Amino acid sequence: MADKLGIPIQYDIVKDDLTGLGGLCRLEGEYVLIIHSKATVKEKVQILLEAIRRFDLHDIYVRPALRELLEEYGK
Repeated sequence: MADKLGIPIQYDIVKDDLTGLGGLCRLEGEYVLIIHSKATVKEKVQILLEAIRRFDLHDIYVRPALRELLEEYGK
């Protein structure tokens, strides 16, 4: 889904003294999704859902199970 939206994903190691596991940011005018390489699968899914739900998905095919997750996560 991130690929369809044109959002590259980078898995980076973040210094231990920084908080957060990643998220969507803009670098040089382009969106980039940064995810801490040591995040759990659940945390990675949450980061992805949070980023993807910010975009208009009406013109993009989204599998029903993923659409349901996006709707549930937004509540």
